[in-house]
Amino acid sequence: MHKKISALILLLILFIFPFLSQAQLSKPNYERGMYTTKGDTLPYRILFPEGFDPTKKYPLIIVLHGAGERGNDNQAQLRNGSALFLKPDVREQFPAIVIFPQCPANGFWSNVIVHPDSSGYKFTFQTDAKPTSAMSALMGMVAEFLDKPFVNKHQVYIGGLSMGGMGTFEIIGREPNVFAAAFAICGGDNTLNAKKYAKKVPLWIFHGEKDKTVSADHSIVMVDAIKAAGGNPKFTLYPNDDHDSWDDAFNEPELLPWLFSHSK
Repeated sequence: MHKKISALILLLILFIFPFLSQAQLSKPNYERGMYTTKGDTLPYRILFPEGFDPTKKYPLIIVLHGAGERGNDNQAQLRNGSALFLKPDVREQFPAIVIFPQCPANGFWSNVIVHPDSSGYKFTFQTDAKPTSAMSALMGMVAEFLDKPFVNKHQVYIGGLSMGGMGTFEIIGREPNVFAAAFAICGGDNTLNAKKYAKKVPLWIFHGEKDKTVSADHSIVMVDAIKAAGGNPKFTLYPNDDHDSWDDAFNEPELLPWLFSHSK
């Protein structure tokens, strides 16, 4: 009888606990929040540092998800990247407030025209265009957090993947004096926008060379444009990656040390 009970406990440890750990890793630590303005809402999940002290000031990191995580469940946006900030060593070495906002299902972070075709998608990036409602809400949310006494305004960072990488380029172009550094994964921008942030916001750009959804050319031309405008971007092109280059980017051991090395 005791052997059967022991065997049952072992099965529970082997098969149930791993799933509990996965759930705990991706959801409960991030508290739910909602930014609302003029009828528009932007749900977000927020992670506070361990031992959060509202009398202290902390860096702020905002991570923008891709098109596949849009919606209003305030959960899907945690699919990629959220696990990085829950690692014990990361929480210890880089205590920060981390926010994952969620773009509406029919929205887009950046003002870009998407042309589906037989080979995937073509993107026409705008310059000096009106921000989308999602971008307007995002900028409003950032401004709201900048007013919080516990946010270090000298260490505000933003990054994103795919649609979120495009949104990263756009928001630093709209508000280059806000962000101390940024990272853009498999995104893109209009090369004419490079001059808006080239000298003001340090950038680390990532892309998969075999990306069939957002061509690596979009990042390559931006690296050249930023350099031509006087910037010095870091660029990592993964030779064997398709569109999921965010997996390798979020696993870069120098990503957070590089990000936190910059301040306004």
